[in-house]
Amino acid sequence: MATQLLLGNEALAQGAIDAGLSAAYAYPGTPSTEITEHILRSAEARSGEIRCRWAVNEKTALEAALGASYAGLRAMASMKHVGLNVAADPFVNAAIAGAHGGLLVNVADDPSMHSSQNEQDSRLYADLALVPCLEPSDQQEAYAVPAYAFELSERHRVPVLIRLTTRLAHSRATVEVGARNPSNRLSVPEDPERFILLPAIARRSYERLVARQPDFVRDSEESPFNHLSQHGDRSLGIVACGIAHNYLLEVTDGAPSHPILKVGQYPLPERMVRWLVEHCDRILVLEDGYPFVEAKLSGLPPRSAPAIHGRLSGDVPRTGELTPDLVAAALGRGALDRRAASSVPAPRPPALCPGCPHADTCKALHEALASQTSARVFSDIGCYTLAALPPLAIIDTCVEMGASITMAHGASEAGLRPAVALIGDSTFAHSGMTGLLDCVNAGAQITVIIVDNLTVAMTGGQRSAAENRLASICRGLGVEDAHIRVIEPHPRNHAKNVAVLDEEIRHPGPSVIIAQRECIQTARRAARRAPSGGPR
Repeated sequence: MATQLLLGNEALAQGAIDAGLSAAYAYPGTPSTEITEHILRSAEARSGEIRCRWAVNEKTALEAALGASYAGLRAMASMKHVGLNVAADPFVNAAIAGAHGGLLVNVADDPSMHSSQNEQDSRLYADLALVPCLEPSDQQEAYAVPAYAFELSERHRVPVLIRLTTRLAHSRATVEVGARNPSNRLSVPEDPERFILLPAIARRSYERLVARQPDFVRDSEESPFNHLSQHGDRSLGIVACGIAHNYLLEVTDGAPSHPILKVGQYPLPERMVRWLVEHCDRILVLEDGYPFVEAKLSGLPPRSAPAIHGRLSGDVPRTGELTPDLVAAALGRGALDRRAASSVPAPRPPALCPGCPHADTCKALHEALASQTSARVFSDIGCYTLAALPPLAIIDTCVEMGASITMAHGASEAGLRPAVALIGDSTFAHSGMTGLLDCVNAGAQITVIIVDNLTVAMTGGQRSAAENRLASICRGLGVEDAHIRVIEPHPRNHAKNVAVLDEEIRHPGPSVIIAQRECIQTARRAARRAPSGGPR
């Protein structure tokens, strides 16, 4: 065994590589991005032994992985929690159609919304789809989980969800890694009919999925990621899920004084839960995310004996990520000693990079709308969302990927004009194109500004799926050629850009302005890589 220093994301990726992964697809999104970045850097991906691709969105990523699974290969799709909303259709249906080669869906949740719009808990999706879910407690388990999950997926012929949260995804630890196992050979399902979800077939497949639920519970009872310690003071029993178990060990110096149920695989191990409920006076549930396990244990009406404590009871805050300090407080211990830690500077609000082309676009838009008091700018997910903050303060909404165009469409039809949509190149490819087609079909009076910095900047500079094809895509969707305008957002072009924006905002129909200039960060990196004196 070799030892490597890995992020939780990287440990999961390396575990999948060593477990015989053949295909990996993803859409970049913090805190999940490093899973796919690690695979792309691997010798196996560089040689073509593993096919690893950034997809246009999470739905297409999961569907590609499902296709590779159909072909008998071990495959996975990776995304952040809100990305699973986009992939929900193939995820739930893949549970019914099933897998052939092992199929993993890696989801990184973001409690406390460090870089997200919500705190949703992906364990709910595993419950919805009736599939197993694994939640590693540390980096070593993150490495071990894929091999186990691939075997589980192939044995039961279902996709398996692997859930990480931000702190595990983005913290490093030493991990012992082994040799790579051989990949599966190409094969097709022995019962290909189950992948044709006509109602008659889907009903039979769904019945089989429901019938497997006791098997999934049995697997959880025997899982190496679930463990019940019956020792200690039974006045309190503790359920510690995923990284919460790591925190529990931290605050108790590795020696908890109460019975502990460590949960790393779902559905819940019923026999272990029953022992805790029958032998402990009170139960404290520690979990990062929603009160998912706590709600199940509390029951309806709420269980009175033993009393269940956690996020619902107020013993742990209902919102935000779990921390070692919160675990210590729930156990009635004082705050952890932080004297050895370095002082942390006060946070400052995020801002666009100096020289960012998005800032020049927003400055021009601000001037173009100066006399339009009823104007509203509907924005989207990307670096440009920071234009909501001073000094730009130009955008009015940001809800989810692709909503800028469709919200502008609805507002315009409601009579709120001018309605402007501000969307990035990658976000437009992800989920903006269909909204623009709606606008074309309706003849909507909106202006779409695609801020094209030629990369997926917010997640580190991945290649944009529609690079250098935005104008042709808009043309193909039916936008009139005369109202597809390309500008270069730069201070030297400010007056000209304001004039173009003003002209298209006044156009009584759909128009698109592509504000194209390379991201300042990727331009700097390219300059550093270029030979001295050579072309960039």
